[in-house]
Amino acid sequence: MLKLYIGNKNYSSWSMRAWVLLRQAGIPFEEVMLRFDSFDDDRSSNFKKTLKALTPTGKVPVLVDGELAVWDTLAIAEYLAEQYPQKALWPRDKAARARARSICAEMHAGFTALRSSCPMNIEASLPEVGALVWRDKPAVRSDVARLAAMWQALLDEHGGPLLFGDFTIADAYFAPICTRLQCYALPLPANIAAYVERVCALPGVRQWIDEAKAEKDFLDFEEPYRLSATPAAR
Repeated sequence: MLKLYIGNKNYSSWSMRAWVLLRQAGIPFEEVMLRFDSFDDDRSSNFKKTLKALTPTGKVPVLVDGELAVWDTLAIAEYLAEQYPQKALWPRDKAARARARSICAEMHAGFTALRSSCPMNIEASLPEVGALVWRDKPAVRSDVARLAAMWQALLDEHGGPLLFGDFTIADAYFAPICTRLQCYALPLPANIAAYVERVCALPGVRQWIDEAKAEKDFLDFEEPYRLSATPAAR
């Protein structure tokens, strides 16, 4: 059976993509959750020590299939698409498939303002922080505008309910961003807010969110905006 190494569900956006893809696609796997720790060095960090035995990057997620370890979310997605062609994890249409790969690569390397100003924190409800970020960070407003335009164009082209009609790697890739948009209550057009709600309601995404909220593991080094955990408002 496949084995997926992930970090804390509340904080690890990269882990979420691979986990949601597997769960939502109905691909059996064993989950290995490695709690984020100090990451100081390989000797004192259990997280680093465990992962360095699998991959030179020492980062999550890592997918292990027998003797093979695949790291980096996009590489994991491509591997799963090859191993499970019947799942149509990428769109079947050639042009749509190329577009899906393009937007996943854009997500992989971009939207840095949104990601740095609004780190993933599923358990938290931070609308006040979101309001300040929205007021003071034009780059965040630009990132959200790009997301809205991208998503709306794809929803119009493919008719929804998801970006390419049915669930694909692209929806898994943007699931962590959807949780950020909700956590920080960033302003969205109605159609885009509805897409965010649909993504968060997918069974695989819903399970991740529920389990993230149940972790109750407050890590101060992942918390730029809170001194302690507070009950989530949603």
